[in-house]
Amino acid sequence: MPRINIGLSEEQRQGVISLLNQDLADSYLLLVKTKKYHWDVVGPQFRSLHELWEEHYEKLTENIDALAERVRALGGYPIGTMEGFLNVATLREHAGDVPSATGMVARLVEDHEQIIRNLREHVDQSGEQFHDQGTADFLTGLMEEHEDMAWMLRSFIEGQAIEPDGRQPTEEAQTPVGV
Repeated sequence: MPRINIGLSEEQRQGVISLLNQDLADSYLLLVKTKKYHWDVVGPQFRSLHELWEEHYEKLTENIDALAERVRALGGYPIGTMEGFLNVATLREHAGDVPSATGMVARLVEDHEQIIRNLREHVDQSGEQFHDQGTADFLTGLMEEHEDMAWMLRSFIEGQAIEPDGRQPTEEAQTPVGV
């Protein structure tokens, strides 16, 4: 393969490729979780969540393809196996666990927010450390899309108290102390 001469050193390109592969792994794991919840959701919110998650996993699929293509454009190879994704991802799986609809939403909010935090760091690293403003701009666009998806999900559960495991607390737990 001919040497890539786009104004970035091999070290800079490899650094950015590593960041992109982590973002790819997180996005792929989030896609799998979103599809799983799309299939498993039940209850009065079924239709609205089923449709929202279909929109989200379609957007995530586009983003995953764009991430992989950005890696290739920089001369790298995207991670392409579940083992590879799980080794690099910062998100966790919840294998065998099917929370309530509200719990599903809460978990997806947490995952989008983790990706947003990672992307903020990767935008800074891409631009400042690796001098790749193209990737910084690309990642900024992805971050804004995750912010939008997180907002949509957060709006769905706004005003509802959520336990860390995704369950709604009992009435006793919702009553403020001293009331």
